Amino acid sequence: MSRFDGKVVLITGAGRGIGKAVAQRFAAEGALLALLSNVEADLTETADELVSGGSVVRNYVVDVADERQVEAAIAAAESDFGRIDVLVNNAGIAWEEPLLDIKPDNWKKIIDVNLNGMFWVAQSVARRMASQGGGVIVNMASTNGLVGEANYAHYNASKGGVVLLTKTMAIELGAKGIRVNAVCPGYIQTPMSEAIDSPEFIEQYIRAKIPLGRVGKPEDVAGVFAFLASDDAAFITGETIVVDGGQLAF
Repeated sequence: MSRFDGKVVLITGAGRGIGKAVAQRFAAEGALLALLSNVEADLTETADELVSGGSVVRNYVVDVADERQVEAAIAAAESDFGRIDVLVNNAGIAWEEPLLDIKPDNWKKIIDVNLNGMFWVAQSVARRMASQGGGVIVNMASTNGLVGEANYAHYNASKGGVVLLTKTMAIELGAKGIRVNAVCPGYIQTPMSEAIDSPEFIEQYIRAKIPLGRVGKPEDVAGVFAFLASDDAAFITGETIVVDGGQLAF
């Protein structure tokens, strides 16, 4: 498929995990890629792999929690490519921490990256999409933004905010030709999840909670981002699409 031939796709958190898989999927479908991450080594490795496969890629090192860095990076991407057709607003962080032990700095860090950063990127890109006549934004939420999970109060709160931010953006931006949706992954095995959970925990989690009998792969999520960004989803906006192997069906 070449659904994104000539389209400029900007992806945050593109250096590894789901963001990297999303970049690979859009590259396979012909997109021109603007990749953002705060980890330069990961970003360079991803970009080099894609360029070696024939893709057009530009890298921008940015901390999405810093609105000035965000604006500078997106302005540079617009200058390099001329426009931004699709935003995959993916950058995020997580760690396990009991509610009663959360320090102010830890709460602020997760909210700054996962919610504030999501907003800074979305606002900056949406302003440009509005002036160019439209575009598509797909935000990274989580099943943790739909249901609670112990020891993730800060993460859950940030992702719940993303869900309502997505719906509000869809309401306000639809008349400007901009569709906005969110993807809510369940348990996806990524470098971030592997740093938190032991193999024994993962096996127990699968048995207890996932009807399909496995954790998700980044590629499982990448295809949903591509669908929502494509014309196949032309009449879908304001939605949160769950990708969880049936976990929330319980």
